[in-house]
Amino acid sequence: MKLLFKLQSLKLLWTLKPSNRTFHGHPRLLSSDVYSQYESIRQGKQEIPKYFNFASDVLDKWSEIEKAGKRPSNPAFWWINAEGEEVKWSFEELGFLSRKVANVLTKECGLQKGDRLILILPRIPEWWLVKVACVRAGIVIIPGTTQLSAKDILYRLQASKATCIITTDKLAPAVDSVASQCQLLKTKLMVSKGSREGWLNFTELYQNQSADHSCIKTRIQDPMIIFFTSGTTGYPKMTQHSQGSLGFRPLLSERYWLDLTPSDIIWNTADTGWILTSISSFFDPWVFGSCTFIHNLPQTDSAVILNTLCRFPIDALIGAPTLFRMLVQNDLSEYKFMSLKYCISGGEPLNPEVMEQWKSQTGLDICEVYGQTEMGVICSVFKGMKIKPGSMGKAAPLYDVQIIDKNANILPPGQPGEIAIRSKPIRPLGFFSEYLDNPKKTAETERADFYVTGDRGTKDEEGYFHYIGRDDDIIISSGYRIGPFEVENALIEHPAVVETAVVSSPDPLRGEVVKAFVVLSPTFSSTDLKGLIRDLQDHVKKTTAPYKYPRKVEFVKELPKTVTGKIRRNVLRDKEWGRI
Repeated sequence: MKLLFKLQSLKLLWTLKPSNRTFHGHPRLLSSDVYSQYESIRQGKQEIPKYFNFASDVLDKWSEIEKAGKRPSNPAFWWINAEGEEVKWSFEELGFLSRKVANVLTKECGLQKGDRLILILPRIPEWWLVKVACVRAGIVIIPGTTQLSAKDILYRLQASKATCIITTDKLAPAVDSVASQCQLLKTKLMVSKGSREGWLNFTELYQNQSADHSCIKTRIQDPMIIFFTSGTTGYPKMTQHSQGSLGFRPLLSERYWLDLTPSDIIWNTADTGWILTSISSFFDPWVFGSCTFIHNLPQTDSAVILNTLCRFPIDALIGAPTLFRMLVQNDLSEYKFMSLKYCISGGEPLNPEVMEQWKSQTGLDICEVYGQTEMGVICSVFKGMKIKPGSMGKAAPLYDVQIIDKNANILPPGQPGEIAIRSKPIRPLGFFSEYLDNPKKTAETERADFYVTGDRGTKDEEGYFHYIGRDDDIIISSGYRIGPFEVENALIEHPAVVETAVVSSPDPLRGEVVKAFVVLSPTFSSTDLKGLIRDLQDHVKKTTAPYKYPRKVEFVKELPKTVTGKIRRNVLRDKEWGRI
């Protein structure tokens, strides 16, 4: 079967008039002919193409459109740092440089299709070059955060059987301390101006390399990326994605959550080790020829972020809820954003109070996105959709999302249950391939005809989903089932609370009770804390059902989080129950 989305289709993505870009209330992705093929694929009536490579079938097509003068003058990639350095690449330049890197990997390092490469770099341009190069060469990428310890790196090297690692001079010593225990590791590449024994210098090799490289032919189901899940419980699992699940998927569903054009510039602040960066700073924006904007951001600084939004024509901003919680602590009236029109929060639910503060000070809505490493975006608030505070929107295209019970029965609107996605008889495009080397864990995600996310929620009459919490975060006190998020929502409305996490705590009478860990606003740090606890408890009783109020409150300087910004409630819960 011929690939459905060649150059002509890519042109259509941004030349359609607004009148031709709506379907069931959402922007239409393709022309009527190609859209009918999309519908056939989505409904399982037509097979997806056998071969697909994101580099040759998307990035190189945009390079052709660019050279033909039919794309706006925006760069494809735009990077800055705090020192005033700047990098801009067109799609043509991105292709030229990534082919040089592909030659480094295949010729200098001897990597072949299917080999695995661990990529641990901060937000620097080389991360994007290596990733494109790996896609071109059929090398499987394993992204990792720069916050990994030597023990973390050892686990990833041994579990993944990676033969190559690319990192910075800062992490090279950590790699060297465990490399002797990794017999399959053959090549170490360092992105640095200096040198180190046993390491190849990435920059020197790629600058002197030829740009003559032919993109390898890959099947749509060929492995492309392995993500180690955030590991809030147990050892991280290896979640494998294919050329189809991450590369081809946005060709079918992209406009439903980002709706970008080639004129748009998108900035995602997430860490490079998180799937959100792969989705919103790589695959999805580039499907539509948009510009990916990156600030090096060695630390998340609200003043830097706000000033960057004022200085650069950024149209869309994506970040974890922590980002927006932090930004609303500032006087936003002092900042005038140059172009910002679209704000997206993902990773975990955002408190309605924060959304209201952001809206009142900036005039902008925050659209929520709900997803998982295993399948990317599951639900989202699309552009133009009515926003319901506390809701994470409607099901994304390709996914039939339902609320089910323990027996996989679909529950009626309003009734809480487990968030699940229909996976049979046809496994939707966008699903991960498997938990690598862990068939038991892969099988445990299935219940009858559904993939079970492990999250609890509700679905209302209009199809909006509301998050309750992780299935293992639910607190059962005196027979009442209490979701942590609803208590956290009530607490964060109080002006003293910057951030909070709610977990269960042992109680001799009730079995367990609600305990809140609270990060205070600086203006309340010298307040009478006992009186403030009573004030917070009374506030929750008035805001939600009284039985949900936190009977225990502890003030902390910060909350434990994963690298993606998700609060690690399991750490707090384990501490409460004496497991740490």
